[in-house]
Amino acid sequence: MSYQVLARKWRPRNFAEMVGQEHVLRALINALDHNRLHHAFLFAGTRGVGKTTLARILAKCLNCEKGVSSQPCGECSACQEIDAGRFVDLIEVDAASRTKVDDTRELLDNVQYAPSRGRYKVYLIDEVHMLSGHSFNALLKTLEEPPPHVKFLLATTDPQKLPVTVLSRCLQFNLKRLPVSLIQKHLAHILQVENIQAEDAAVALIAQAADGSLRDALSLLDQAIAYGGGALREGEVRNMLGSIEQSHVYDLLQALAGKDAEALYEIAARLDEQAPDYAMVLDDLAACLQRMALVQAIPAAGKDFADVDSLRVLSRKFTSEEVQLCYQIALLGRRDLTLAPAPRAGFVMTLLRMLTFMPNQAGAGRAAVAVAAQPAPAGFSKTSSTAQYPASKPAQVWKDPDWMGLVESLELRGAAQQLALNCQYRRREAGSLHLELDAAHAHLATEQLLKRLEEAVSRHYGESLKIRIQAVQAELDTPAKRDARRQADTLQAAQTAIVADPNVRSLCDTFGVQVNPELVKLAK
Repeated sequence: MSYQVLARKWRPRNFAEMVGQEHVLRALINALDHNRLHHAFLFAGTRGVGKTTLARILAKCLNCEKGVSSQPCGECSACQEIDAGRFVDLIEVDAASRTKVDDTRELLDNVQYAPSRGRYKVYLIDEVHMLSGHSFNALLKTLEEPPPHVKFLLATTDPQKLPVTVLSRCLQFNLKRLPVSLIQKHLAHILQVENIQAEDAAVALIAQAADGSLRDALSLLDQAIAYGGGALREGEVRNMLGSIEQSHVYDLLQALAGKDAEALYEIAARLDEQAPDYAMVLDDLAACLQRMALVQAIPAAGKDFADVDSLRVLSRKFTSEEVQLCYQIALLGRRDLTLAPAPRAGFVMTLLRMLTFMPNQAGAGRAAVAVAAQPAPAGFSKTSSTAQYPASKPAQVWKDPDWMGLVESLELRGAAQQLALNCQYRRREAGSLHLELDAAHAHLATEQLLKRLEEAVSRHYGESLKIRIQAVQAELDTPAKRDARRQADTLQAAQTAIVADPNVRSLCDTFGVQVNPELVKLAK
């Protein structure tokens, strides 16, 4: 007996065996059980989500010899012939190969005649959007006034291309892409029944690569079983898919966070030894950045991610603006990869572009991100709890610090550093440091960031100190504003110097052009 591929062997034969699409199943089951049947159904959705499978099950429900219901017996001759694809009253048409109006007219010539075997004559037209305009007009005439013994089941991946006159005469069901978790669960069930050994990580890779299509997932599963000699192992599946270890993506992001060009290049060199598909590497990088953005914006959304712990660590090292920037550069690099001299060169240039356009860690314009932080209202006063620190240096007579110098010497990064940079020192009082925070940055004063600032200050002075912060609307002389002024002055000086440069002026006179000072930028 010849081998039957998994996509055909595990094709659902009734509604109970369908995976997902509950919103469509409920409507169809209720319509069948209450005998409220429309004459035309349109199933829309991407490839491999169950459009034609649902149509065949519906045809079976309509023609089962035991009566119309949502539970066909599967044993009568009508059910078995539909499953085998040889039921005479189920006319399946691939519209992509029969687009001409003459083909459509020929198909519909027999609509008026009663079914030969079944209760209904069912026309299943796949990729119906491929029909020509004249073909749609011919079909529309039949859809307007169909004989009572005819049902039309239309399937399409692009419903936008259907005329509204056709759409208005159909019950439309939009099938969704299947979630990765649902595909993974179904694949695991199939592997268990088929008695095939598989690593969970390998199954997860296939479910991810299927991109919401269960049929694609089953085809990839077949390929992976053959590739692995009857078993699924993560490394072999990665090789088959051309994907890389997720740890390499994390390493790339760690190097980006540290603005370490040498580390980026070394990781790219290690990747090249595996001869990866660089387009897929950029896809993986963009997907990881997308998950990071979700974790930053909606912390609760990360609970469904298998790598949520790694994502949370990485998310604290990037601002939301940096994540968005790197994501956009990854997409553009992926698009332009075919234009590069070589795939690796395009990949490396994409990484360097991310590094080049990342703002400086201590730049005044750097926006802070507090994962899971709740914004604090303007004008609030907040005090963090204080841990006890053993004295790391001898007690000293207190002297009001140069706050900017102090902040630069503290072991702070990211959002905690931004909190400190946007504060102004006021006074010390009874074991507490009193700071004023620019109200525009009040959202930074979260419990978590206050605690990190307090710990850093306490370590610096070798004694337990509380941090008390008051958000104010007044104009403050914060380190961030001083740095912004210094950069503005430097930029102004650079712009003036370029405009006044004799060589530049000579070029302007020769070619009749002018220098645009706004295009002069400071090197990062």
